[in-house]
Amino acid sequence: MINIYIQRVRQHSDKIASLTKEKSSLFSKSASLQKAINAAADAASRTRSDSTRRSKVSEFERKSKDLASVNTKIAQVETKIAAEQKKLNGARESLTKEEQKLSKKQRQDAERLARQTSHDLSNISSKLLEHDVLHEATMTEIERIKALPENITVLFLAANPLDQQQLRLDEEVRSVTDTIRKSKHRDAVKLESRWAIRPPDVLQALNELRPAIVHFSGHGSDQDEIVFQDDQGQAKFVSKEAIVQMMLACSGTIRLVFFNTCYSRNQAESVVQHVEAAIGMNTSIGDDAARVFASQFYSAIGFGLSLKQAFEQAKALLMMEGIDEEDTPELFVADGLTPDQITLVRPPDEILANRA
Repeated sequence: MINIYIQRVRQHSDKIASLTKEKSSLFSKSASLQKAINAAADAASRTRSDSTRRSKVSEFERKSKDLASVNTKIAQVETKIAAEQKKLNGARESLTKEEQKLSKKQRQDAERLARQTSHDLSNISSKLLEHDVLHEATMTEIERIKALPENITVLFLAANPLDQQQLRLDEEVRSVTDTIRKSKHRDAVKLESRWAIRPPDVLQALNELRPAIVHFSGHGSDQDEIVFQDDQGQAKFVSKEAIVQMMLACSGTIRLVFFNTCYSRNQAESVVQHVEAAIGMNTSIGDDAARVFASQFYSAIGFGLSLKQAFEQAKALLMMEGIDEEDTPELFVADGLTPDQITLVRPPDEILANRA
């Protein structure tokens, strides 16, 4: 619109200039006629010749009519000039308003752009800060994983007293050994088994091997007890409190206690006062479920997965095998930790590089 108003201002200005030029020409013509009229009147008053007087009078009248005509034209031109001036003023006013409107819009656009730029810069700063925090957390996690031991020992403790229902514990340990052998970091996980365990045997093995994982396999009672053996191979019931005391006394290297025994939920929940994590069963568990769950759990551990991933994969395999006991195992961790933060086997260097 501004260009249109500028064009109109120019057109009206040009028209006024043309009319003013025309008016100036008419004024010059008017002056010449007035001079001629005066000369004719003066000549008519001084001459003695009647014919000359009549000629001058006739000239006077003719020039006077021409002068009147010129003055009429001057008045008409002045009227046109006044009309064009009015149009010019209107066009200038419209142009001024449009320029003000454009200036306001440009100012608003500039303010909006400044706000958007400020918002974008704020977002960029926020993302950079978020990236820095994430990077720092990642590096902290990598350093934590690097601090993990290059290999761990799993202590498999089994008891199958003669006066109790006989369990297929040998199949469980065979399955666990096989899955560890097939895992990516098989050399990082060493399985040590102790059979027909008596209470002193447990402490001896803990002191001797200093394991990262202690795995109890066998019977449990609904009174929160684990069934060991006595010197005659008969059942020896060990209370939850005794197990917790044992973990307190021997927890220097132990990170996970796996109770693959019936009714061991409360034992697992209690021992996380002294170790990072524990797994227990909230009811009785069948031989097949115990074997399948344990084998997949240690397979995932052997692949360098987190405790959470290993636990969830073990439950998944129970479901895929059609063993309807996936809700029996429960996982507990110490206060301030989450299962996905706990990794027992150090991943290879290439995985750490990718995380960085």
